[in-house]
Amino acid sequence: MRSRNPILLPKAQKVVSTLGENIKLARLRRKYSTQQVSERANISRPTLLSIEKGNPNVSIGAYVKVLMVLGLEKDITTVAKDDDLGRRLQDANLVIRERAPKRTR
Repeated sequence: MRSRNPILLPKAQKVVSTLGENIKLARLRRKYSTQQVSERANISRPTLLSIEKGNPNVSIGAYVKVLMVLGLEKDITTVAKDDDLGRRLQDANLVIRERAPKRTR
């Protein structure tokens, strides 16, 4: 069975690539080798290299494992923390239509 390659919009691919690049820079700042990080995260070296290249086929669980090894797991909890658009929509008091009551026979 052939694996499906996810199709990402260029903007989304840029976000994933930037994340991978930031992870690589964090690893290099700590002077960890790819072998050390991959062993501690319990992933293969090619998976780590795919993460650092921004490959969208890598599971988010592998990203979290690597972030934990680098001591950056708290960064993942800040994703969508300040949802400006969601707050504006909530503040706009959008009318939510209720379903009509059921008819009784």
